[in-house]
Amino acid sequence: MFLAFAGVFLSVLVWWLCIRPSHDRDWRPEVAVMPRAIIDGDRVRITGFRNFEYRSTDDFTVRYEEREFLISHLTSLDFFVSYWKQGPVGHTFVSFNFDNALPLCISIETRPEIGEGFNPIASLFKQFELIYVVGDERDIVGVRTNYRKEEVYLYHILASPENARRLFLVYMDRINKLADHAEFYHLLSNSCTINIVRYANAAGRIGRFDIRHLLNGFIDRYVYSAGLVDNTLPFDELRRHSRINDAALAAGDAPDFSQRIRASLPFPGP
Repeated sequence: MFLAFAGVFLSVLVWWLCIRPSHDRDWRPEVAVMPRAIIDGDRVRITGFRNFEYRSTDDFTVRYEEREFLISHLTSLDFFVSYWKQGPVGHTFVSFNFDNALPLCISIETRPEIGEGFNPIASLFKQFELIYVVGDERDIVGVRTNYRKEEVYLYHILASPENARRLFLVYMDRINKLADHAEFYHLLSNSCTINIVRYANAAGRIGRFDIRHLLNGFIDRYVYSAGLVDNTLPFDELRRHSRINDAALAAGDAPDFSQRIRASLPFPGP
């Protein structure tokens, strides 16, 4: 019986190790196009830039574009925390801000196939590929605030333009590597917040692991305690002012959506 069990175990192990991620699946339209960054000196051209027009969560006009950005005009970084249900787990993503263009928003997500939905337990077992959704805030933020009805908070990160640009290039390199070689999403090792912290480390962050990197529903309290956001206000007051749902609903699909969701923030940044 021991030999039989060992044989079955080894067979399952070999099968498991042979499962490989792929870019060639029947993807949902929200994640159908992998972005790529073409860097030419100061100029970065993004292909697969998502800018959907939503009428409801499931009714939208698919629109992938190309956008160009100048690294020298990148001025600052913002951090979002979104909750589909208040608790210890949420979704985090970032926006890079430019003084001559709309923000570039990047959200690290699972890449579900048609008919699939996210399952945190399944994500531990090679169930979902990984994608970096790069797009307009009216899409990536607006679909969460205005259609999925998630609670979304926006925090301006205290980073110099030089550090924000260094982090931006880390993201661009990572996006291109993922476009070349598919990877699996993993809740504990290859997910939104874990990767955000990983890239901050690559860009020069000095700090240790914190359990809130995994329990990312509390990550905004972590960035507050780490001095990554303005500490002038008590945390609870800062958090209350940083909720952007009302502003996003009022902005709708307006061209100045990004400006309007920041207008009432206590520390909107430059």
